Amino acid sequence: MPDFIYKGKVYYNPVQLVMEQIGGTWKAPILWRLRDQVMRYGELRKDIPHISDKMLTTQLRELEADGYITRKVYAVVPPKTEYSLTKQGKEMIALITTMREYGLKMIEREKKRGKM
Repeated sequence: MPDFIYKGKVYYNPVQLVMEQIGGTWKAPILWRLRDQVMRYGELRKDIPHISDKMLTTQLRELEADGYITRKVYAVVPPKTEYSLTKQGKEMIALITTMREYGLKMIEREKKRGKM
């Protein structure tokens, strides 16, 4: 596959693009939590206790900009915002599921080796 440019960056293979889209510590866990439900910011924050407010906000904005989630704001006081997966986000859940299952197998294998 030839090199390609997406959002001004050169990619050398499609896996590199996918990993940049959902890689890192928090994007996949956010998408995973939205797989079966719509969630508010506070619910996500409580469900992912180790993420900072700034990081959650940043990751949600990036996921929205990349088309994986939608953000619905209700004109009420206090403001109410809900997040849900788009079709593209739902497609990504299959990949995250596979990666999660493989990660669980790795953990078990390392526990058996006494490395965890």
